[in-house]
Amino acid sequence: MDTIATGSEENTGALSIEAQAQIPPTIVIPQQQAKGLLHAFSALRHRNYRLFWSGQMISLIGTWMQTTGQAWLVLQLTHSAWQLGLVGSLQFLPVLVFSIFGGVFADRWPKRRVLLFTQSAAMFQATVLCVLVTTGTVQLWHIYLLALLLGLTNSLDMPTRQAFVVEMVGREDLPNAVALNSSIFNLARILGPGLAGLIIAISSVKVLFLLNALSFIAVITGLAMINQRLLRAQPNRNKTGTPVKTWQSLGEGLAYIRQTPSVLLVILVVGMVSLFGINFNVVLPLFATGVLKAGSVGFGFLSSAFGVGSLVSALWLAWGHNKLSIARILISTSIFSLLLICFALSPTYVLSLVLIAAVGFSQIAFSALANTSLQTVAPDHLRGRVMSVYMLFFAGSTPIGNLLIGGLAALAGAPIALLICAILSLVSALVGWIWWKPAEKHLEQAARF
Repeated sequence: MDTIATGSEENTGALSIEAQAQIPPTIVIPQQQAKGLLHAFSALRHRNYRLFWSGQMISLIGTWMQTTGQAWLVLQLTHSAWQLGLVGSLQFLPVLVFSIFGGVFADRWPKRRVLLFTQSAAMFQATVLCVLVTTGTVQLWHIYLLALLLGLTNSLDMPTRQAFVVEMVGREDLPNAVALNSSIFNLARILGPGLAGLIIAISSVKVLFLLNALSFIAVITGLAMINQRLLRAQPNRNKTGTPVKTWQSLGEGLAYIRQTPSVLLVILVVGMVSLFGINFNVVLPLFATGVLKAGSVGFGFLSSAFGVGSLVSALWLAWGHNKLSIARILISTSIFSLLLICFALSPTYVLSLVLIAAVGFSQIAFSALANTSLQTVAPDHLRGRVMSVYMLFFAGSTPIGNLLIGGLAALAGAPIALLICAILSLVSALVGWIWWKPAEKHLEQAARF
């Protein structure tokens, strides 16, 4: 059951789902931790999570290949950097607007069924794009529309996928599972664009869209093979039989967040740091070409260094089973912001290469710790709504952040723009320390149950 982890995925406990829902969630300390290298992959001992993780690994590589191919296609059609930014904004805009409603549905419906729907919809989007490019009928408005539809799908998929992890592994292995999810995401970020570049050079961009569509077969098959009897939580059931309105469900989730110090602080601090700091990738090409004079090759190495730093951080977190703490999250966000300030002021390419790798390491550190903390504290019947608000702040801020740093770069140059945003990010992290004690106290109280 959810509140007592035994290390066995077959143990469902003696309490009913209704009884479990009334027990406060706890932060579980594993009785026995694995030793050596296998400790970094302890969550994979759960069959359901192995199926999910393996399918995601293949699908994410395909997604990054399509992202690269889509950018290349837009440039071929328009030769406009502004159009590139517009397509990216259209893809993230629905997450900003609709993700909180996605959390309501994630709590109301079985998450596995929701993910089967969203992943199938994403596969359909990739297939349509492949057909349009193959037949030579693709137009710019097609890409706009498909990017918008993919964003709508992600607004439901992202909070559901985040909240589904704990159902597969339980709270004991949740930190490790979140870190492993980050590791495959960053591994795909490294491999996907590189493979896409080779495929474009050897064949054509349409192959990328075809491979991405086929990659969804892996994740859909994995979801279909999941044993539902081994899941640790079930969607909240309405015992009265009276339909609960969407706005009422949303209000319940927002009230919980507002009244829970640790959840509110994590969402606000990470959201503000994401808004001001994480969108530095918009000006990274300008640093490579205009500031560091490293050209396109230098830009490629900067991007790879960031990905390598992120991957190392994810594996380190998976190895460490780090203790959940509000202070650790605030320290990580502060270090991330300070490293961004140093990168903005860096005069040499080699130093910038080291700094951007450290930025990637610290970004994954605070985002993974925040993700794990929220999923651990949130009750089962509210987890989807909590994660949807988190994704709203964390990922939904992308369009606003892109416009902010892009506008500042146009006015004052890339270094000044990044410096301003990094300072605002640091201020957001430092302000969080004002409410650190009550948030940390709440987290400690949850651990005692």
